[in-house]
Amino acid sequence: MSGPNMYQIPAWRMALLGITLLALVLALCGRIALLQVWPNYERGFVFLQAQGDARTNRTIEIPAARGMILDREGRPLAVSTPVISIWSDPAQMELSDSEILGLAAELEIPQETLALKLKGQPEQRFVYLKRGMVPSSREGLEPYLGRGVYLMEEYRRYYPSGEVSSQVVGFTNIDERGQEGVELSLDYLLRGASGSQLVVRDRQGRVVESAVVLKPASPGDNVTLTLDSRLQYIAYRELKSAVTAHGAIAGSLVTMDVNSGEILAMVNQPAFNPNNRADIQPASVRNRVLTDLFEPGSTIKAFTMLAALESGRYRPETIVDTSPGRMQIDGKLIYDPVNYGELSLAMILAKSSQIGTTKIALDLDPDQLPTLLQRVGLGEVPGIGFPGEAAGSVPQRYEWEPIERATLAYGYGLAVTPIQLASAYAVLGNGGFRVTPRLYRDASVLAPEQVADSGLTDDVLQMLRGVVEIGTGKLAATSSYDVAGKTGTMHFYGEAGYEANKYSAVFAGLAPAEDPRIVTVVVIHDPKTDDYGGGSVAAPVFSATTEATLRILGVTPSAALSTNISAASVRSGIDQ
Repeated sequence: MSGPNMYQIPAWRMALLGITLLALVLALCGRIALLQVWPNYERGFVFLQAQGDARTNRTIEIPAARGMILDREGRPLAVSTPVISIWSDPAQMELSDSEILGLAAELEIPQETLALKLKGQPEQRFVYLKRGMVPSSREGLEPYLGRGVYLMEEYRRYYPSGEVSSQVVGFTNIDERGQEGVELSLDYLLRGASGSQLVVRDRQGRVVESAVVLKPASPGDNVTLTLDSRLQYIAYRELKSAVTAHGAIAGSLVTMDVNSGEILAMVNQPAFNPNNRADIQPASVRNRVLTDLFEPGSTIKAFTMLAALESGRYRPETIVDTSPGRMQIDGKLIYDPVNYGELSLAMILAKSSQIGTTKIALDLDPDQLPTLLQRVGLGEVPGIGFPGEAAGSVPQRYEWEPIERATLAYGYGLAVTPIQLASAYAVLGNGGFRVTPRLYRDASVLAPEQVADSGLTDDVLQMLRGVVEIGTGKLAATSSYDVAGKTGTMHFYGEAGYEANKYSAVFAGLAPAEDPRIVTVVVIHDPKTDDYGGGSVAAPVFSATTEATLRILGVTPSAALSTNISAASVRSGIDQ
């Protein structure tokens, strides 16, 4: 029998269905809450957000600019310029062969080289394609970026003065790490600290948003040198011209302030272009002013005369008989070009008499000259703080052989660098004070130390004026300033001993002679022309450099060149 209620669903079933549906809704809401709200759920929103960020967020390096190297007036000698570098992730490479060909053309590298970098090592995730490109290159690279090819910003070192200051400033490698010169010695100051930044990239790897700077970049410190770019250029021009004209293998020149020790110019030949080091030669990298040793020859005679004056037995006008112009010591013949006869100390220095110098040296206490040479700084590291500074050597003996005493007096048997010789001559120009050479403007240095009597150094200075006026240094004279100095011509010392036909030409001088402001040393090695002496090869370089340097420094020209050369102490010797 049928009735109206035979298909009615029981109430308990409806309740169960409602409870089940509600439970499902609650479970779904709970699941959503776990995923979206609950922070500690294993696969919750923190995890999901991290997964999303991992696909879009990147931490990139913020490159730090390397500090500049400046001359004493703030002119740049080394600067860092922004560049772009292109790199690849071979595992993500999406470029076709035709696109690789186009990319190679944009990068200006052979297609085969590029293809090898892109496909040759697929296990690598970072391969540089080309570094140091100018920022304007970016436009042509846009079609290739984000498909396994990416761009990064860097800095590249540029040297405005080129080869003029190359051995002083030095250079960095492609990662801007100092390799030579000031770049190496002060790398810890010049090098900045890179920062980091969180960015958002699109699927092509392009930065679409800079989120936050995690660590700001810290640029390197600037370094100011004592060099003057104007004087550096003049010195470089004159030295290079002389080295080329005489076919020499190398040369060096240094100009220093006699009172402060500040190095105003320091150049060498051969040099190199730090902006293009494709053909760089090891011999052109050395800063020979600080690293290369040589025997100073007759330039040491100025200190032999100072030692003689310090002994109390000699004055500038004291007469020494150099006849007959030759003498033999321990089997070695020492001689002058001619028999000068009787000469005063002033004229011995002016004529650069080997016999006169030898007789004086043999009359002094054996340790007097070597001790003096050490007092003026020879045989010690100058302490500039430059890579490869050489100490040189001054011989020390318990028992001196006569020939050793003689050869030391005219500059053989010891080894010096050009900067050491300049520092020693500064003692003669500043009243007997030894000053520490300085290359860095803010460097702390020792206070000047008086190592010789000012009256005696003034006597030697006047004697050195006579060398230029009537002696071997006539070509060192300038048209506007009195100068004082000494020539030197030395044989090369090779594997087989002294070489008969190879020489080094030297001139060490001070200017203006009446009140010295600068000291300059010129060294030219192995000139190939008939003129190879210090008076004919090095002295003209000193003259041209000194004239221009003093004018730029604003030094007033000497009052009366024709009558102001010789002081009374020298004149009495010249008149003999």
